[in-house]
Amino acid sequence: MVPMHMGAMHPYEQLLTLVLAVGPFVVLGLVVLVRRRADEREAAEAAQVATVAEAPEVAPIEGHLDR
Repeated sequence: MVPMHMGAMHPYEQLLTLVLAVGPFVVLGLVVLVRRRADEREAAEAAQVATVAEAPEVAPIEGHLDR
């Protein structure tokens, strides 16, 4: 049995094949990049809020530092 070949693909067919083969991985990479940046930004904001909440300013006790 001899497989039938339809000839070479046209340039637009080659481009479409490339986009369909590689495109989902490019989109996935972009989604991962955007989500990581958003998560890092949220973590930095949470750390900043936690630092301010944990360390309030306290006045020194009188006479304590007069040694």
